[in-house]
Amino acid sequence: MQQIKAFLDKIVPISDLDWDFFTSKLQPRVFPKKSVFLKAGDIENHISFIESGAVRLYIPKEDPDKEITFGFSFKDEFVSAYDSFLTRTPSAYQLQALTGTRMLSITYADLQLVYKKTQLGNLIGRLTAERLYLIKSKREQNLLNLTAEERYLNLFKERPKLLKEIPLKYISSYIGVTSQALSRIRKRL
Repeated sequence: MQQIKAFLDKIVPISDLDWDFFTSKLQPRVFPKKSVFLKAGDIENHISFIESGAVRLYIPKEDPDKEITFGFSFKDEFVSAYDSFLTRTPSAYQLQALTGTRMLSITYADLQLVYKKTQLGNLIGRLTAERLYLIKSKREQNLLNLTAEERYLNLFKERPKLLKEIPLKYISSYIGVTSQALSRIRKRL
């Protein structure tokens, strides 16, 4: 609980009353490495704050080598299939713990209560939406404007944790190249 409090306190001071109400709605969840905790076709019911671990957002395919990885989230970040969460419709993609992952989650219904009764709820909703939008926008711009090599270099400049925690096949999918093309890029560097 201290991690999420420290994270939020950096942005805005939180009253004890708001904090107590918010934390009463948080549920700790733990997922083992490689577990899928939201399947395509299910409705996302949580926004989660990652206390430890790494999560992959991806579009599943029948052939696992064809899966499309389009996002990662790490410690001290929020994660959700946010479009499904907001619209209450089935998710088109999956969330997978890439490492043992521990998170604090709030359900859709409980977040609505937090929105109504606290200032903190609106902050959490806004922060989650802004973070997910910026990641999506930046990735789209990078895919359109940069070479695969530039995307690879930028990724590790911005997120050095990826090299240690993420299999290369997911990284290649994320930057929009085959595993073989990523191997060639890595050899050149």
